[in-house]
Amino acid sequence: MTLEEYRALVEALLPAVLAAGRVEKRHFAAGVAVETKADTTPVTVADREAEEILTEALHRAAPGIPVIAEEAVAAGKVPAVKDTFFLVDPLDGTRAFIKGSPEFTVNIGLVVDQKPIFGIIYAPALDRFYATLGPDEAVEAAVAAEDENARLEGLALTRLKTREPDPQALIAFTSRSHATQSTDEFLKHLPITEKRKASSSLKFCLIARGEADLYARLGQTSEWDTAAGQAILSAAGGCVTTLDGAPLQYGKAANGYANPHFIAWARGAILAD
Repeated sequence: MTLEEYRALVEALLPAVLAAGRVEKRHFAAGVAVETKADTTPVTVADREAEEILTEALHRAAPGIPVIAEEAVAAGKVPAVKDTFFLVDPLDGTRAFIKGSPEFTVNIGLVVDQKPIFGIIYAPALDRFYATLGPDEAVEAAVAAEDENARLEGLALTRLKTREPDPQALIAFTSRSHATQSTDEFLKHLPITEKRKASSSLKFCLIARGEADLYARLGQTSEWDTAAGQAILSAAGGCVTTLDGAPLQYGKAANGYANPHFIAWARGAILAD
């Protein structure tokens, strides 16, 4: 993608992202009935309504590029993909959403040759928007979901840049809803001096803006959970790796698009001895 294409894609998708945010905020305020999917994860009507808005917008903005969307996959609708495809998680942090926490997000990632190169993350209850504007440029802005006339050129954009970690005093994000013993054990082998909790893909964005050094996830995730966050973090100077330090890759259709365990890093990987 050229720089012009990054910006044009963000501009084309921004109205749909905000519309999905309005749907989610409406249900967030009113409360929603919760269902359990076959994989035991929760889903709400807000997930499905937001996904429909985002999928339609992607087909308009980038016709011909397949869209792998979480709720469609759960319903058995999985398009064939080759080297290029979108990944959509319409409402990441559903558990936080159900519990009344504002840390839920809209996520769109574009994968090319197994690598997420483009991402948008929007936290509608927090009015925070994050996106890639180039392979080495990620930005954030404040924008309310209710602002139906918002355009990229009118936003006050702040460039994201990760912090330089102190290898002897690392700050780590951990999941608010998905804490695991295996993650705690992994972190014991690193010089962690502070742990902070957050939900959803916001953890990638907070590392991208320089608030921490890593986020380890030794538990179940899917590619749509991480693609947008990885693209944004990478453009801000970070990376996402498997436990052995290899880049986290995408397009694992035969594995149901499941991720292995991974770590998001502010800069390069700092692996335990």
